[in-house]
Amino acid sequence: MKKRLYILAPYPKHQAPSQRFRFEQYIQHMEDSNFTVEFYPFYSYDAWQTLYREKAFVAKSFAVIGSFIKRLGLFFHLHRADAVLIHREVTHIGPPVLEWLIAKVWRKKYIYDFDDAIWMPNYSESNKRFHWLKAYWKVNYCMKWAKVVSAGNAYLADYARKFNDNVYVIPTTIDTVNMHTKLSDHSQEKVIIGWTGTHTTQKYLNELIPVLTELNNIHSFDFQIISNQAPDFQLPNLQWIKWNKATEIDDLSRFHIGIMPLINDQWADGKCGFKALQYMALEIATIASPVGVNTQIIHDGVNGFLADGIDEWRTHLNELLTNPIKRSTVGQAGRITVEQHYSVSALREKYISLIHQLTQ
Repeated sequence: MKKRLYILAPYPKHQAPSQRFRFEQYIQHMEDSNFTVEFYPFYSYDAWQTLYREKAFVAKSFAVIGSFIKRLGLFFHLHRADAVLIHREVTHIGPPVLEWLIAKVWRKKYIYDFDDAIWMPNYSESNKRFHWLKAYWKVNYCMKWAKVVSAGNAYLADYARKFNDNVYVIPTTIDTVNMHTKLSDHSQEKVIIGWTGTHTTQKYLNELIPVLTELNNIHSFDFQIISNQAPDFQLPNLQWIKWNKATEIDDLSRFHIGIMPLINDQWADGKCGFKALQYMALEIATIASPVGVNTQIIHDGVNGFLADGIDEWRTHLNELLTNPIKRSTVGQAGRITVEQHYSVSALREKYISLIHQLTQ
């Protein structure tokens, strides 16, 4: 008989990168490994969209309250679960009441999975008046009560081991067989430099605007941003492409150079290099800040470039803009790195084995 696995996550399915590339792409493998999976997001799609509207205080309040009430209702049939996977938190606000009930009242074993330094405050401008409701301190208890902790990188795992001895590093992974299969074409004459991410992380591009402007006066290239919202800055060669899951890979594969600038701080140390991995999986020549796990993923000059400071960004961008052979060689090496160390195929068995620990 199949075991019933409940997945409790913040966002609706197929929307948030942290869910799509942490556990959603393993759901079929879970079901093939003797589990029946039931997915329960905290927010419905409509409620989640409401949160990122400007102002809309009343609508946001109703969205949060309604989601919380619905989540409380889940408690009354949690007894049916044989195992539970919690991604980041059971409720998007408030203390870890339901996590405590799951662990101490229903006595369910759960995996706690996370991919950011979420014990530190981090929030969008549109929701800053609500951020105090997040109760960031609850992360420590979510880890403490878990049977297994799955962390996205070594920095996160080291923090988790303060509260739990059973911690595993499971990188954010790329499906190179079924999804990331359309590769960048470096023979095209017009080069595209690209960046993808949510509107909350577009701020990391600010330091590169002068360099991109300068290079645009020397070389002919397009700068594309794939995001859920348009950027708040202008460049002569800037093209905004609204993120769409259905066209995501086609849109990304048009990049020839992918950039991932970051600020070197504790929040960045917790990042799992997802943007770089997506670029590399599509054979896009990748340049990233030498922050956190990026220094483990990228072997500078071989499968990508690490740029520390404006001068290095200028140098690497200039080289890749003028050398298609280098773009292609670096891109191919990046793809091999992902396939061997950061793909669903490479990590599938390890991930599924963690879930089986819950039923032993």
